[in-house]
Amino acid sequence: MAEERTAILDAITDHGADTRSFFFRIAGGLGFRPGQFLSCLLPIGGDRLIRPYSIASSPEEPERVELLLNLVPEGFGSRYLFGLSPGATLDFTGPWGTFVLDRAPDAEAVFIAIDTGIAPIRPMLHRAAATAAHPLTLLYASHHPLYLDELGRLGGLDVDVVSPAEVAAEVRGRWLERDADRTRHFYICGVGNVVPRLRDLLRSGGYVRRAVQYEKW
Repeated sequence: MAEERTAILDAITDHGADTRSFFFRIAGGLGFRPGQFLSCLLPIGGDRLIRPYSIASSPEEPERVELLLNLVPEGFGSRYLFGLSPGATLDFTGPWGTFVLDRAPDAEAVFIAIDTGIAPIRPMLHRAAATAAHPLTLLYASHHPLYLDELGRLGGLDVDVVSPAEVAAEVRGRWLERDADRTRHFYICGVGNVVPRLRDLLRSGGYVRRAVQYEKW
């Protein structure tokens, strides 16, 4: 059985548009890989609901973990977390997940984040920028993009922002129709069917299966 641990809510940042960052202190720190998530054990309705949330902060800060999420109107987990105040505790297990990046691939890498899908992508970008020998691109599909100043300071990273409605056309135009190179690696994260649509678009367009990694919420 997975070990349960307890974190203490240290601070909350309200980003607007029903989006918040929750910063948790974890005694002894948490070892994790860029892209992994926690399984949060939430006491709701007399039971404990399990909800996964990606870690938006860097493994280089193991004692203070950031979770980034939207308030989902019918979502029990997000409503519970949005009701917490600093000093509250959170039980969890993890880290979990295989959507990870320990170092940049030996090829150009493209990261595609849809809205709060930036959460696991953000620590991946920091690790990639520290280890890359090839170009890095972030295609950020959001009307309210976060962390832009921070990400803009990462060496070797080009950041492009589009609306979520434009992301599929942007991917098709830039990396399929106008370019014959199929050596790139892609990392895609977001909510809903747009993620598998982008995956299938790239794979059917000639990119090998293992070069298109993704996580769908």
